[in-house]
Amino acid sequence: MRGLWLVLVLSMPLQACAFCFQEAGQRYGVDPVLLQAIGIQESNLQPGAVNLNRDSSGNVLSTDYGVMQISTRNANRLVSMGLIRHAQDLLTNACFNVQAGAWVLAQHLRVCGKTWRCLGSYNAGFDPSPRQEQRRLQYAQQVRNVYDRLKASGAAPAHLAIR
Repeated sequence: MRGLWLVLVLSMPLQACAFCFQEAGQRYGVDPVLLQAIGIQESNLQPGAVNLNRDSSGNVLSTDYGVMQISTRNANRLVSMGLIRHAQDLLTNACFNVQAGAWVLAQHLRVCGKTWRCLGSYNAGFDPSPRQEQRRLQYAQQVRNVYDRLKASGAAPAHLAIR
């Protein structure tokens, strides 16, 4: 009986996490499996993940927060909208973090289309420089690899055109 209880307790966060991706995907019209693939690529689904982005001199340019690694820029937008009080709030509610990531991705897909190349802008932004284009393509391929593994395990396909 204790073993069953332990299994149930340990599986609850995974079930809750899956629910978070489903909810966010439905709300923003994004494939939940794709959101999960991004969460795996960004943080390995770690709610407390924090990443400092630095320039070539080591100066901190921005910080990314939580499962979906929401950037300082987007965190500040969420603060100005009154959805969070400060960026650290993105670390205390993993489901909200997934919602925020879906919101960011949906905005990007509206700007540049539902393509894998556009998906790369989630990580590398819209800067048209060749360096950033390469980063977008590399990131999209990394997410695609994770997505394909998830899909092979029985997940539904993403709604992205491949160009």
